[in-house]
Amino acid sequence: MSFFLKISKGIDWFNEWVGVAMYWLCLAMSLIAAYNAIVRWVGGIFKWQLASNTFIELQWYLFGIMFLLGASYVLKRNGHVRIDLLFGKYSPRTQSWVDVIGFFLAFAPFYGFMTYTTFHFAQKSWQTMEMSPDPGGLPFYPIKTIIPIAFALLLVQGISELIKRIAHLMGNEEYAPGHFQSSREEL
Repeated sequence: MSFFLKISKGIDWFNEWVGVAMYWLCLAMSLIAAYNAIVRWVGGIFKWQLASNTFIELQWYLFGIMFLLGASYVLKRNGHVRIDLLFGKYSPRTQSWVDVIGFFLAFAPFYGFMTYTTFHFAQKSWQTMEMSPDPGGLPFYPIKTIIPIAFALLLVQGISELIKRIAHLMGNEEYAPGHFQSSREEL
């Protein structure tokens, strides 16, 4: 089991790194959004065309990247919404069993299917070198490539969470649900 826990720690480390990168991407997106707002305002006053589709599309590209790639980081931090009507009342061992069964019945099939499907979606975009129809717009194929990468990262982080739940079921209390996740105060 220690080999798999090392893999889990490596996955967690990588997705933690991705999450930190998304913080910086959020800053870049915010600066571009501020720039877009300022040039539109100044342009409106003086009747100048200062805004460009490039910066507007770049802003939503960065938002999309942040949202998509940040999802695996949020899963690692146990930040996704759960409906805890029953789950929160279960013992940690029962919670681990629910997570393991849920991984095989819903999580892995869904994210495996989405990774596969969106890979072909991105591949088609690359084949046609798909571009924005707007003047000065950006190419679509790089952003469409992020979609299968994001689903794959979620699937891999789900595997990391599965390893931790199995370790807990094998008697390692360090990996009990809620025990190893970061607290809200850390964020």
